Amino acid sequence: MDKLFDSPWMLRIASLLLAGLLFFYIQTEANRQNENGTSNETDVITNVPLEVYYDDENLFVTGVPETVDVKISGPTPIVLKTKLEKDFKVFVDLNSLLIGEHSVTIQQENFSEKLEVAIEPRTINIEIEEKITEEFRVEPEMNNRLVAEDHFVKGMKAEPGRVSITGAKSVIDSISYVKATVTGEKGLNKSFEQETTVKVLDRDLNKLDVRINPEKIKVQVEINEYSRELPLTIKEIGEANEGVTIEKLTVEPSKIAVFGTKASLDVLDHVEVEVDLAKITESGSYEFEVAMPTGATKLSKNKIMIHATVISEQVNIEESTDSQVDADTNVDEAEGNN
Repeated sequence: MDKLFDSPWMLRIASLLLAGLLFFYIQTEANRQNENGTSNETDVITNVPLEVYYDDENLFVTGVPETVDVKISGPTPIVLKTKLEKDFKVFVDLNSLLIGEHSVTIQQENFSEKLEVAIEPRTINIEIEEKITEEFRVEPEMNNRLVAEDHFVKGMKAEPGRVSITGAKSVIDSISYVKATVTGEKGLNKSFEQETTVKVLDRDLNKLDVRINPEKIKVQVEINEYSRELPLTIKEIGEANEGVTIEKLTVEPSKIAVFGTKASLDVLDHVEVEVDLAKITESGSYEFEVAMPTGATKLSKNKIMIHATVISEQVNIEESTDSQVDADTNVDEAEGNN
């Protein structure tokens, strides 16, 4: 036996075995210490979805956050594994609660027993109410400053014009506005159609927690050029021809549409038609151009008709002669009778 241990090969083998045993012992101890929390880590998993269990066909719950933050502390490998796999869940079970206000604690499942778990917030104040559905008319809207200066919104139409809104009875009762806001670039000058999201607001313009069906609708926007209908007035220029007496001038139509910016058109009260009297020689209809008012961009008609009633001096002379002849005849007949 002594000879066996005196052998250098046996000493080498024994040393190798002892070294291996020591290595495995150290590894086992390190793993055991890690699992026992000697090497711990703390981390926060943010925006964890919060599941809610309740009778969602007949009830509506408010006050439940969509997500919570979960703080976990424990052995580093378990913390890393939990954060990576996220095979846990956080939830509130409201099935046993009645209609009304409640303070409930958020629960957790599938976390390792070796972890300390803290949920923020841990408790939430919720309200369970009767769920109702009502129809509301959608009011389309758009900022008028998006429209080109010489245009205006003639009308807007929502399609569909009504939507179904589902929520807690108290919330439905607080609805003041159901709007579909149209957006766009400045300088809009043509009619268009746009799909937009429906917004439900209370009287203070706070967005309400409701379900909308459909959530998006189409809005048709009709944009026209700004115009005003103004009366036409006649402005006589020039002089009538010799022997022509213009007794009356009338304009047809009596009004005309003028296009331009609102600021330019709002100061106008009429549109002038310059009538050159020298062009009128007899009774009848004459076409004249309409003068473009300052600030206007176009007119619905560039030319209009002027109806003239004319009395010529030749006719007056003939009428005077006839009258004189009639007078002389009457005198002669009177003298003969005497």
